[in-house]
Order: sequence, then C-alpha cells, then structure tokens
Amino acid sequence: MATILVIEDEQILRETLGYNLERAGFTVALADDGIAGLEQARQLQPDLIILDIMLPGLNGMQLCKQLRRQQIDTPILMLTALGTTENIVAGLDSGADDYLVKPFHFAELEARLRTLVRRKSPGNNGQNDLLQIGHLTLNTSTRTASVNGEPVTLTATEYRLLEFMILNRGRVLSRMELLENVWGIDFNMSTNVVDVYVNYLRKKVDINPGRKLIHTMIGMGYILKEDRKS
Repeated sequence: MATILVIEDEQILRETLGYNLERAGFTVALADDGIAGLEQARQLQPDLIILDIMLPGLNGMQLCKQLRRQQIDTPILMLTALGTTENIVAGLDSGADDYLVKPFHFAELEARLRTLVRRKSPGNNGQNDLLQIGHLTLNTSTRTASVNGEPVTLTATEYRLLEFMILNRGRVLSRMELLENVWGIDFNMSTNVVDVYVNYLRKKVDINPGRKLIHTMIGMGYILKEDRKS
C-alpha cells in the first residue's frame, strides 16, 4: 500500500484529498505548509507527494528543488491552479514528475498517481540495462545518460522523454503519444510542453555536428534515429 504525502494549504481540499485517497487504498499524511511538508517528506519518506505550488513558508517550487538537491527522489505530482505552459515547464524543471491543474477530476488524479507508483516500482532487479543509439547511452537502472561517454545532466522529465524515445527508436512518435506515455496521461493538446522538452533534449544530446539523433517529422511528431546528415 503506497503512502502519499499531501502538501496543501487549503483545508477543505487537503482533507477531501486525504479522505478520497484513503478510500482509494492509499495511506495518507497531510501537511498544510511548505516547511512542515519538507520535514514530513524527510521523515516519512512517502512513496508519493502531492504538492501545491502556492504554499506559505516555502512554496512548492522551492520545496521540490530542496528535495531533489538532497537526493530525495520520491515521485512528486504538482497540483495547482497555475496552468500555463510556462508554469508546467517550471514545475517539471524544479524536479516534479507530473503536473495537474485545478480544478481536476479525482479519477484523473488517481490514474496519474498509480502511474507514478508503477514507474517507481523496480523492474530490473538491479541489473544494468544499457540502451544505446549512436553517441547516446542510457542506463535504465541508474536513470543516467551519457553522450560521447560524458555524463549528461537530465531532469526527471527529460530522462523519461529520452528513454521513451530511445525505446521507440526509428518510429515516429506523435505529440499525443508522448504526452500519454511520458507525462502519464494526456494534457490539454493546446500546450506545447512536448516541443519545449524536445528542444531541451536537443541542446543536450544533439551536440555532434552531422550526427543528429532527434528529428522533427512535420505534421506528425518526432523520431529518434541515427543520421549522419546535419
């Protein structure tokens, strides 16, 4: 049974989430501000964290960054009224694994949480699984990447996107497919978060002149393949 820490300053929402999550089979802990939430995250080591951004004491972005700096890799879902593409990108860049905009349907929240639980569950019993294409190597056991043998720093979302693309190398991936498989469930298709993150990856991965890996298929999506043409 997964333990979820809910960090939310709005009392009615916090208590409603706690009640519904317990009914859904989760163990729940509650915190009403950022400082208390950070302390509980350290002490409880929950399986998942639901995190508001607009919090007293320490806002959600700051809290998320502190947890990641301390090597606490608990999956974090940001639950907030801030819903622009810029907000979503900033939240994911701070270290969050998923992002859901208020108001929301509980069924969607539960689906995202169960997706995060599955992602966290170990699937390879500690084996070093290496995925490679051209000058890019991914280690799915340590969730790290290297280009030309040199380590590349990736956010959690960048890693998931790159892993999904390399597992589907040579196949055109639509934006909808990437949203569903990398972000857990489809966002509003008006957002350009996929394009933003693909550009992030290009700056880190496509550094060898004439050996591009990430290609845009106009009107269709993206494809990861080795290509010696610039």
